[in-house]
Amino acid sequence: MSQNQFDKKSQAWSALFSEPMSDLVKRYTSSVFFDKRLWQADITGSLAHADMLSAKGIISTQDLADIRRGMAQITSEIESGAFEWQLDLEDVHLNIEARLTQLVGDAGKRLHTGRSRNDQVATDVRLWLRGEIDLISALLLDLQRALIDVADQYVEVILPGFTHLQVAQPVSFGHHLLAYVEMFSRDAERMMDVRRRVNRLPLGAAALAGTSYPLDRERVARALGMVDALGTPQVCQNSLDAVSDRDFAIEFTAAASLCMVHISRLSEELILWMSQNFGFIKIADRFTTGSSIMPQKKNPDVPELARGKTGRVVGHLMGLITLMKGQPLAYNKDNQEDKEPLFDTVDTLKDTLRIFAEMIGGQLNPTTGQKEGGITVNAPAMEQAALRGYATATDLADYLVKKGLPFRDAHETVAHAVKAAVTHQVDLSELPLAVLQGFNPTIEKDVYDVLSLRGSLNARDILGGTAPNQVRSQIARHQLRLNLATEKI
Repeated sequence: MSQNQFDKKSQAWSALFSEPMSDLVKRYTSSVFFDKRLWQADITGSLAHADMLSAKGIISTQDLADIRRGMAQITSEIESGAFEWQLDLEDVHLNIEARLTQLVGDAGKRLHTGRSRNDQVATDVRLWLRGEIDLISALLLDLQRALIDVADQYVEVILPGFTHLQVAQPVSFGHHLLAYVEMFSRDAERMMDVRRRVNRLPLGAAALAGTSYPLDRERVARALGMVDALGTPQVCQNSLDAVSDRDFAIEFTAAASLCMVHISRLSEELILWMSQNFGFIKIADRFTTGSSIMPQKKNPDVPELARGKTGRVVGHLMGLITLMKGQPLAYNKDNQEDKEPLFDTVDTLKDTLRIFAEMIGGQLNPTTGQKEGGITVNAPAMEQAALRGYATATDLADYLVKKGLPFRDAHETVAHAVKAAVTHQVDLSELPLAVLQGFNPTIEKDVYDVLSLRGSLNARDILGGTAPNQVRSQIARHQLRLNLATEKI
């Protein structure tokens, strides 16, 4: 057999061509060495398609039995590492189809009836991404639990709340961590919302215009679990759109980017809090590294890398949007470039969520059943930092308003009091009562309760506020929510 004939035999589309594809083009256009991770989705989709073809009388029951037998062997070969992935066969689809045909003969060739690689790959990516979203959703629950566990331990610990990175008002450290729980809960909501649109069936759209075979696309959708909450099959309704758009991948990457942005914000705070200038927390040694020249250093490499990887994921989002922006209908080879950024986004997000849950909450000791590690909190350092920034100035203003002073006048009065405290290098709570009364005669001895950090914390006893009993209420709400979410998984 000549080289030309060999190439024609190895390529599903080659009968029209008079010369083989060059080795350079093979390498340039092949996707098999990254899209082979779709193999399970490809086999699952193919089996559902074959079952439907048999039910509709398009292939025989014997063909279906042969296809099932062949796919079972291919699955075993891939799982054991014995399967030989071939560059000449371009992608995961043709590699599996070629091996199936080797194993079962003509039945393998009939499998592709009524479909194209265009609707096949769109289906495979959706099936694969659906499963990854489910894993990511579970990891988001783990991270939220880790944050809630730490928040529950430190409800009473006072942290300086910042605006513009300047000390603003005292807050509960638990309350601060719950802010991230809110962010990650919205990330989980977004993931599940994206999942609904991912979970729609393109198969049956064929190359771009549908097919003349009497396919039952809804049967395939039901077989693949591509149904809504009521069990109604979810099928892409326009064949051109089904094979050509990747907005579901873009939407997922956008949701992943937002999640990574939230992780990056948390990373920035962990890095600051761990520094000697703050000294608020310690991160377990297994999540830090040392310096090759400075023996005293413990570097927060995990949060720093997560902060950097956020740019990587956001970059993938920009890449996918740019990939789609100039494409006419319907399918174009450009869309081969959707997989590597999508795969890397999934891998990066999963790894980051997994490591952050352990870094913050610790690791379960199977012997004791207790969590070990996690972040260590330096409560005195936090409270001392809150005292340095006149964090209760707003409380003094509120106190004066309750005495009948307009807020703007109260604001001005407190500014003078702060200036005096700065001059004498004391906290507002350390100014003598006579000095405070010099700024406003309505000030009485009870002002010192207002000016204490604890008094300020307890005063914000409003839904969403930082008062400890409000924080405990929020922790209970989140724990109930997560328990219900876990039951649904």
